[in-house]
Amino acid sequence: MANKKKGAAVSQTKNDPFIKTVESLFSTNPFKSYNFRQVSKLLGVTDKVSKEIVRSIIEKLAAQETILELNRGKFKYNPDLLTDKILTTTVIGLVDMKQTGKAYVAVNELDEDVFVGAGHTGHALHGDTVKVHLFPLRKGRKLEGQIVEVISRGRTQFVGVVQITGKFAFLISDDVSMPVDIFIPKESLNSATHGQKAIARITDWPERSKNPFGEIIHVLGKPGDNNVEMNSILASFEFPLQFKPETLKEAEKIPEHISDEEIAKRRDFRKIWTCTIDPHDAKDFDDALSLRKLDSGEWEIGVHIADVSHYVRPQSAIDKEGYDRGTSIYLVDRTIPMLPEKLSNMVCSLRPQEDKLCFSSVFTMNDNAIVSAEWYGKTIINSNRRYSYEEVQAMIEGGEGDFKEELLILNKLATELREERFKKGAIAFHSEEVKFILDENGKPIDTFVKEQKEANMLIEDFMLLANRKVAEKIGQKKGQAKPKTFVYRIHDEPNPEKLQRFSEFLTKLGYKLNIGSHKSVANSFNHLFDQLTGKGEKTMIETIAIRTMSKAEYSTVNVGHYGLSFPFYTHFTSPIRRYPDLMVHRLLEWYLAGKGSVSQNEYEEYCVHSSEMERKAVEAERASIKYKQAEYLQDKIGQAFDGLISGVSKYGLFVELEGSKCEGMVSLKYMDDDFYFLDEDNYRVIGQHHGREFKLGDKIRVRVKRVDLQRKQMDFSLNEDISLPKPNKFVNVKSKKRR
Repeated sequence: MANKKKGAAVSQTKNDPFIKTVESLFSTNPFKSYNFRQVSKLLGVTDKVSKEIVRSIIEKLAAQETILELNRGKFKYNPDLLTDKILTTTVIGLVDMKQTGKAYVAVNELDEDVFVGAGHTGHALHGDTVKVHLFPLRKGRKLEGQIVEVISRGRTQFVGVVQITGKFAFLISDDVSMPVDIFIPKESLNSATHGQKAIARITDWPERSKNPFGEIIHVLGKPGDNNVEMNSILASFEFPLQFKPETLKEAEKIPEHISDEEIAKRRDFRKIWTCTIDPHDAKDFDDALSLRKLDSGEWEIGVHIADVSHYVRPQSAIDKEGYDRGTSIYLVDRTIPMLPEKLSNMVCSLRPQEDKLCFSSVFTMNDNAIVSAEWYGKTIINSNRRYSYEEVQAMIEGGEGDFKEELLILNKLATELREERFKKGAIAFHSEEVKFILDENGKPIDTFVKEQKEANMLIEDFMLLANRKVAEKIGQKKGQAKPKTFVYRIHDEPNPEKLQRFSEFLTKLGYKLNIGSHKSVANSFNHLFDQLTGKGEKTMIETIAIRTMSKAEYSTVNVGHYGLSFPFYTHFTSPIRRYPDLMVHRLLEWYLAGKGSVSQNEYEEYCVHSSEMERKAVEAERASIKYKQAEYLQDKIGQAFDGLISGVSKYGLFVELEGSKCEGMVSLKYMDDDFYFLDEDNYRVIGQHHGREFKLGDKIRVRVKRVDLQRKQMDFSLNEDISLPKPNKFVNVKSKKRR
């Protein structure tokens, strides 16, 4: 024992300079937290013995309280050691503005967002890139700062209602994250009248002015009109309301006839049974499946994708506008196509009984869907039949229909592919799609939740196969020094800390999540989603689950797709509605011809843009759903509905109505039968005197109290016939805690 102690002392002496190095890493990065592996990596330590020394130094610094353990092996410099220093550090980040005027700034280099009080936001707006001066760290307080410079605007155009009073006019933005109104000089109204919806552009924001100055650039029309409101949503996300004249002119010149010369260049599938399966109201059919039995007894499955790249040439007017748009947008009552309708609904669309040009992935597989051969190239097809999902589902469930045998074979093979995917660790993220039944004026008269059934999954599984195999073909090195530049659809591994926090959150709600390995995480998530069926907390937990994961995006740097458990994945199957798929088609054709690798920097820029446009499109689609939900409830003030408590906060209860999935809030100020307080640890609110308890997931009956259509907000109140329960044993304990 004596010898060991002596050795330890010698080791400690030798490591004194190293201790200072580790401490310096934390002190010079006081806003960052690290575990011992991260410290080792940053210091260039790679061998096992040195890593253990780093671990022991971190333990010593923690024992001295030089650094503080935040959670399970994550350490941060002790802010008390910085209290006498005025930190002049400035950082750059993205503004997340709240309705109250306060903001949070997301900074890539920091573990947490910087809180900015309403009085310190300056002239920053939501989505701006800003420079923030950080305040001195204080123990137990959030990271705070002051915005000192707006580096670039996230947007300069805003949609809202024009208000004219005397000599003054303002645009009141529809966006709840816009904390100020835009002052519009009378000469800049451009024929807009009081009460109209319009688009305003910020032209100036004088230093001492509370409000930015702007001008009306487009009058949308009367609030409440369906077309006006849908166009307002598009404009608020800066999507164009119509195609450019030069784009439409170019589209009109595209010939619909396919020449014999072009057909001769392609593999001909016109005599092989082929079909499309899409939503009943779809017009842009960009994928088809063919099936035939080979002499070997195996199946040949063709995944045929509209050959958009044949018609849309790089740097053409159609191509440039398609790139700018990035994606088609699916609002509640309309599709805003990425490409002009001449292409999306006519020339490129794989309509039945018409010859169509395709770029195809063709697979040979056995009855267990094990692929033995694959082929990629340009083809021509003629679809035998166009099916809706409902028609195919009816046949899967036992009904009769055209080519039933072929469809059931496809379904069996798809099921095999699906089962294999889940065996390898794919996660079945659940999402419910709210649909509306609209009248002739676009007003919602009913709602329903669209279910994903086997017919939907049949198509999805073959599309996943094609996307995966195309990515593997180009992405695998195959003797090359490095793979060729390609566009991947990536989904990185989740942050371990986020997973841990999510696991702890679930434990409080009575659920478990095993985060030991990728496969255990996948199995746990899939089991969790099954358990949540019919539960009030379902929507909230599934939303948090998705947020816990990394975001799927486009990149030339392949890290695989965690959620699908694919080491290689891309988007090849929807070039009519997604620009990245068009890029993939062009690259695949380029590389199949034996040509060299393209510029990674150039294509990475394209990927970043495509990811951003996809995000904006999703937000626009959600905004249209939220608007229609509010519109659906607008004439139902005072009516009672059953719902589930989907969230709790210090302001009240979030309630999701059954059937319509409309979510609103029961404000605590409306709950006047008692004084309610939030039990944050157990996700509930409790009445101090009577003990009435409302917790996450509870069934509840509410009345519609108020609907703000422009802000897409719905307020509920408790239905009066809910009886008071007896006081519960937690009341006194929690009341004391509150005091």
